[in-house]
Amino acid sequence: MRKAETEAYLQFAAVRTGHLYRSACLLASGDTHLAEDLVQETLGRMYVVWGRMAKVGNPAGYAQTVLVRVFLTHQRRRSSKERPSAELPDGPAGAGGDATLRVTLLDALARLTSRDRAVLVLRYWEDRSIEETAEALQATPGAIRTRSVRALARLRTELGGSLAELIAH
Repeated sequence: MRKAETEAYLQFAAVRTGHLYRSACLLASGDTHLAEDLVQETLGRMYVVWGRMAKVGNPAGYAQTVLVRVFLTHQRRRSSKERPSAELPDGPAGAGGDATLRVTLLDALARLTSRDRAVLVLRYWEDRSIEETAEALQATPGAIRTRSVRALARLRTELGGSLAELIAH
């Protein structure tokens, strides 16, 4: 890779790493160690194809797609469902928000299947369209619509009345 391309990649990685990490934490249900591994693998794969990024046009979107695919591959290869204790990552300095609400949401996300988590993260955290989500997950738009509706219903069931109680405080 030429020096200019290397510099462009390093700048891209520096800017996007935090965003990729936050998405990876959601996908990994708060497992920060797995999230770090997912981001590292994603950035490694991005480095390999960086010379062809001019054809892609949206390296940030492509990186998110790579992240989700790395996560799904990891889930398929995983021989055990045991997880180390999940500690929430420290947010940016001075970040507001309700820690109890975040913990409750992460726990509920953890009880969903990996595909359901991927759909919810892409659709509602990454704010991607159904078509973009379908492309990232290599599925049809109809399958993504169905999975979104069902995953949201499962999430609501998992949360029960606890979400309303947490928001009311």
